[in-house]
Parts: sequence; structure tokens; C-alpha cells
Amino acid sequence: MAMQVFNTLGRRKQKLIPRREGEVSMYVCGATVQSEPHLGHGRAAVAFDAIRRYLEWRGYDVIYVRNITDVEDKIIAAAAEQGIPVPELAGIMAKRFEEAHSALGVRPPTIEPRATDHIPHMVKLIETLIDKGLAYPAGGDVYFAVRSLPGYGRLSGRSLDDLMVGARVEPGEHKRDPLDFALWKGAKPGEPAWDAPWGGGRPGWHIECSAMAMEYLGNGFDIHAGGTDLIFPHHENEIAQSEGATGQPFARYWLHNEMVNLGGEKMAKSTGHVIDLSEAIRRFTPMAVRLFYLRAHYRSPQEYSDELLADARSAIERLWAFRRRTEVTGHPEPTVMEEFVEAMDDDFNTALAISVLFDTVREGNRLIDRGEDAGPWVGAFDEIVEVLGLEPPRSELAEIAEQVDELLRSLAVSPGATPEESMDRLLSERDQARSRREWERADAVRDGLAALDIVVEDTPHGARWHRR
Repeated sequence: MAMQVFNTLGRRKQKLIPRREGEVSMYVCGATVQSEPHLGHGRAAVAFDAIRRYLEWRGYDVIYVRNITDVEDKIIAAAAEQGIPVPELAGIMAKRFEEAHSALGVRPPTIEPRATDHIPHMVKLIETLIDKGLAYPAGGDVYFAVRSLPGYGRLSGRSLDDLMVGARVEPGEHKRDPLDFALWKGAKPGEPAWDAPWGGGRPGWHIECSAMAMEYLGNGFDIHAGGTDLIFPHHENEIAQSEGATGQPFARYWLHNEMVNLGGEKMAKSTGHVIDLSEAIRRFTPMAVRLFYLRAHYRSPQEYSDELLADARSAIERLWAFRRRTEVTGHPEPTVMEEFVEAMDDDFNTALAISVLFDTVREGNRLIDRGEDAGPWVGAFDEIVEVLGLEPPRSELAEIAEQVDELLRSLAVSPGATPEESMDRLLSERDQARSRREWERADAVRDGLAALDIVVEDTPHGARWHRR
């Protein structure tokens, strides 16, 4: 079956046919860096990272562009409230997003443009729209004339009549039509500003992504992605201004992830109705948070709860416990990989792919218990977790490796070559001590690990451990 993606532009699944053979170009709307990232931001980052990883695994050369919006009304307001310069706040928060993405296993983009580095590109694009009669200066601002371009609303499925309901001209705006949107905002005291032919000021939010996407990917690139909250007006306006300027299609496929909800309501910075992403990563571990996201199809809403994150943490430990049971591996089991590809080829269905992964673990454990060859299932496991970005956290013990080795030496046992091997030796020593009824020695291992925030659980398949 050919790879199918759900295209918001048309609201149907379509065969993915890149504009250039063997290459997929992606533009993903990145963070507006006015405050700390919340759990909803992490979902978008992980969803499109998983899509990128899968496309690369399928043999595509992926050009992945994800922007940083570092000048915008909300950033300016937040900086003023905190009494610090806009660039300083934007730099701090961009770093917070980078740290969270890294913890979640999100690969860095091929290109990560910042809005403030591309003001000349935006000015040039606005000039083109003015020259074509699609935009007009007014009162120091520049507006896009929505009614001048046929087809506005086709991405969001809204008609101009629908949009007129509730439309208004806000105080201080000089637009001719309530539907028109700002491409440029005139300079105000204390706000960042750049020179432009129609007067100093700063770009509107929507023009930023159009300018950066076309600068690095050109016209008609393959995938434009972001959250469903961006469909209107952000992405709708991107299409209007981009296609109005070039007369050519902007993006071929539009992919949108659904929201993470809290108490049935969308997480949003504007309302403070959020769960801090860094805090969730700290409480439940990074890979548990990543697994939480991937357990749902990217187009399905997700409801947050501590219980769901705790369950994801237990589930991720089951994955690592399976992999620690054996060093044997083999060529991935073909039937498993066929099921995985079938799931991911159907609009990147990670929920079904995760189900395939846990079925693989169950079969692999069954074969190991019976002393049979589990190599192909272990091979399939390794392949799938790498594609989904759920690689076992081999560095999880790195920060306490010396303490683990010291605990082994206190038991007159030589440390292993890796932190994981040292842990295996500790658990083996504990098992042997228990079998010999050397309870004091067994308790020394348990208590020593507990002091390092490592919990040991005894299961029918042997002892398992996880960080508290």
C-alpha cells in the first residue's frame, strides 16, 4: 500500500507523492517563545519528529525546517511584564524549548530560522503584495486585503460570510475591511522595530512563516505541519499571502496534530491552563512522556492525567525490561515489520505501531521463557523503537555510574564494562544472595540501590529496576 497522509487541505487521505523523488521537504511551525513550554507543545514536537524519523527510515532525504518566533505581541507583553528586553526573554525561552525537545528525543531540525533574522525577507514579500494590489499601507501598518484573493478560507472550510460574523476593527487599527489582517505593525514606543519603505515597525505573525518557508523550501514544498489551533487564522493567512505573492501553490500537504486537553479544555498559555512540560519530564521521565504522545494518533485529541503519564512510565519500563533480558538479536521478524509499516503508512498511525511493538515484546518474552530463539523479535523491537525515537535510555545510569560501581566493589564484585552491565551484576548478586538465604547481602544491594533512587521489583521473569 502506498503511503497515505490526511491532508487538511481537502480533508481526505491522499497518496504522499513528494515533489522530488527521494526527498521530502517539511516546514513545521515552531515555538513562539514568550514562556515555558507546556505539555501541548511537546506533542507537536514529538508527533512531527516521529513522522520525520519514519520518512527517513523509509529512505527519504528529509529537509526539516522548524522556525522560532522570537518577536510577536505576546513576547513583547511578557518581556514588559518581567522588565527585561524582548531578545533576552526570547533567548531564555528558546533555550527552554531546546532542552525539552532534546530530552524528548526530538532531533534538531535541518534548519531552524529565527524570525528576527529574516525581517528583510518579510519586507520584500510585503512589498510584492503591495505592488500586486493585494496589500495596502494604512496608518503606519500594512494589511492584506482578504477579499482581493479568491479562495480564502479553503483550508479551514470557512466562507467570507461566516468570517464576517463577529469580525470587527479593533481600536488603533486602520484596515479597510474587518477581515483584513496585519502584515506589518507600525512602531510603538518601547517595542522592537525595523526600517521598512512604509515606515518603521515589525512584522505581523503570519508573514514570518511564509517568508521563512519560501526562503528555505521554495514554492510547492511537500508538507506544512502544526497544531489544529493554527489552521485558522495562521495557516489560512500563510496560504493567502504566499500564493498571492507568487501565484503558485504554497504547500502540497497540510498536516495538523490535535491538542492535549486538561479537564476537557485545550492547554493554552493565554489562559494559564497548562501542565509544564519540563516538570512532566522530570516527574515521569522523558521517554514516558514521549510514549504518552505516541500512544495516540497525532490527529486524535489527548486528555492529560497523572495516571496516564504514570501508566506510560510503567509501560516504558516494560520495554526496557524486555530488552535487558537478552543480548541476542537478529534480522527483524518480517511479519512484525510488515505490520509496523502498514500502521505507519496509514497516516503515521503511531497508536497502532505502539500496539505492534508491545505485541512483539509479549511474543519475545514468551520465546525467551521457553528457551527458544527470540532474535528476530528482538531485532524487530530494536528497529521499531529506533524509528519511533523510543530508544532505551542507555545514559539513564550515567550520572550514578560511579556509585553503582562502588556498590559492587563493596560486595567484592568487579564493575562491568558499562553502567547497564554493572546494574545487571548487582541484580545477579542480589538473586544469588537470596537463593543462598544471605539476606543481609541481598538487603545491602536493595538498600544501596534505593539510596540511588533505583527501585527493584521482583517479577515472574526476574528482577527489574527503574529510576524513582
